[in-house]
Amino acid sequence: MHPTLRVRRLRKTFVLHTIDGRTVQSLHGVDLDVAAGEHVALVGPSGAGKSSLLRCVYRTYLPDSGSVVLHIDSDPIELTTLPDRTLARLRGRQIGYVAQFLTAPPRTSALAVVAAAARRRGVPADQARDAAATALRALGLDEVLWDVDCGVLSGGERQRINLAAATVAPPRLLLLDEPVSALDPANRDLALDLIADLTNRGVAVLSVFHDMAAVRRLATRALRMADGRVVAQGPGASAESLGASSESVGTPPDSALAGGSDAQAEGDAVARDPGASAASPGGAVPQAPAGPAGERGPGSRAQVSGLDSQTMEVAK
Repeated sequence: MHPTLRVRRLRKTFVLHTIDGRTVQSLHGVDLDVAAGEHVALVGPSGAGKSSLLRCVYRTYLPDSGSVVLHIDSDPIELTTLPDRTLARLRGRQIGYVAQFLTAPPRTSALAVVAAAARRRGVPADQARDAAATALRALGLDEVLWDVDCGVLSGGERQRINLAAATVAPPRLLLLDEPVSALDPANRDLALDLIADLTNRGVAVLSVFHDMAAVRRLATRALRMADGRVVAQGPGASAESLGASSESVGTPPDSALAGGSDAQAEGDAVARDPGASAASPGGAVPQAPAGPAGERGPGSRAQVSGLDSQTMEVAK
């Protein structure tokens, strides 16, 4: 049986245009598989390439080379070359993505954001609001906040909305980038229980966590990344034992980065390059989400896809 997600020889380079035009290779030929009902957690230091890998799978970033295949039943779909509109529809129905920060349209309520995601996932319009209410309730978001503009909510509240939108109807593949980093202990437990339940229901999950307790609790396997490579793997329960000195897994190391690896940061501030894919439907040219403070490469540029998590709405 084919894995739900298959990544092969994935490479991604960033160009720091304001720092001598130096290039920083974020991903060095990464290989991984994620099967249905499996939770694969990416662990490792900041700047190792974990979030860049998730964004290449979701195609917020366009990889330089390599293959990202999503298996829909028996049909393999190569995501790296899929036309933007086709990708937007596929994302809406088959892929859930929880970034570290919610990017909702202005003056949009929590209930509206999650109901729109439910419609894209194939929930009938007359049932979408009820499905959204169920998803928000499961994550402990107070009902008095459901009609409030997302822009005025707290970070933890927005994170729960983000997770509700990604899971309102179980997708085939769920991508999680630090999905509980802003949550208090009680709401964190609700979110982790939801993620565990989705895995038990056959959803393939690829996640990024710095929280080793969450990895032990959720992950079937853990892959340690360093310098843009998968360097070790093992059971999620023993993720902490995957030290930097573990035996390398997968592709042999490349030559040293041009300009030195000290400039590498997977959350580089991103601006659209001329070589990026066509603008998203509706003419907008969204940018990939920037990483958290402390992981930005000053003045860096990345080739990014013409789609982000909000463009699915116009292609539903």
